[in-house]
Amino acid sequence: MTSADATERNKGRARIAASILDADLGNLAHAVRRVTVAGADRVHLDVMDGHFVPNLTFGAKTIKALRPRTQVPFDAHLMISEPGRYIQEYLDAGCDSVTFHVEIEEAISPTLKTIRAAGRAAGLALKPDTPLTALEPYAELLDIILIMTVEPGFGGQAFMREVLEAKAAGARDLLRHKLFGAEIHVDGGINRETAESAGSHGVDVLVVGSALFVRGRDMGREVRLIRALADEGYQYGPNQGQPVVASDRMAKVTSLPKHLASRLMAEIEATGIPVIMLRGDGQINPDGVRDYELMVPASVESHVVRAHGASRDRLLAEAEAWRAELLAGQG
Repeated sequence: MTSADATERNKGRARIAASILDADLGNLAHAVRRVTVAGADRVHLDVMDGHFVPNLTFGAKTIKALRPRTQVPFDAHLMISEPGRYIQEYLDAGCDSVTFHVEIEEAISPTLKTIRAAGRAAGLALKPDTPLTALEPYAELLDIILIMTVEPGFGGQAFMREVLEAKAAGARDLLRHKLFGAEIHVDGGINRETAESAGSHGVDVLVVGSALFVRGRDMGREVRLIRALADEGYQYGPNQGQPVVASDRMAKVTSLPKHLASRLMAEIEATGIPVIMLRGDGQINPDGVRDYELMVPASVESHVVRAHGASRDRLLAEAEAWRAELLAGQG
């Protein structure tokens, strides 16, 4: 992967999870490399057992063999009857997120807890006819809700727009407990014709499969086009005409001496929002060390300022007193 590939992958709000279901199953390593170079944000792995859905694909051993082929995250979608029985194998294979179906006939909460305990993102998927209310008992354990807009099992099906329309807003509400990192995925029939609609319903991750593997079509251009169309749908839908914020853009919330910056960083991270602390290029303190800058995802900047603004202001005042004390001690 070149630096140019990484730069392209970081543009935009919508993220593209490239499904390799319609790739040459005899050369999946090549497919993974192709979608990586094309700028996909993730590799989406459709695991089918021939029982839960009428198709059979690959399992944890294949995923483990593919893991060294790319640095982008692996997003596993388990369309299997007993995910709890096999979940550790998929975690050991290197899946960064694992989603399975709420329609299974086994206990769901223990498997979600196992995924989260491993530090991975846990999700539940819904078949088109399954109501969103089926997820309510598990809402607090969810990082991902995957809305299926086709019947699971085979690629290349037509997009069911009405399913996404009926479930997207409610799915966002179910994830309201998670201040950062909650994701709505849509899977089924996503292409250049349907991406804008998906974006207009606030979808975060678009699973794209057969549209990327059309013979003679530039895969990289297709990824860029679908992402751009989804972002346009979001901009003129939920974002009320305002430009989208790139999913990886960071915003500075303050600059403080390191010992005070660490305190504010811990406070913010305790709410589930990631913080990056960087040595700044601004004020040099009396001890000769520059202030450190605290950076948060731009998508939650306004929330952080509202929730932690008082703490920030208090620490800024404390920093001034600390500087004055140091200067007085130096004579």
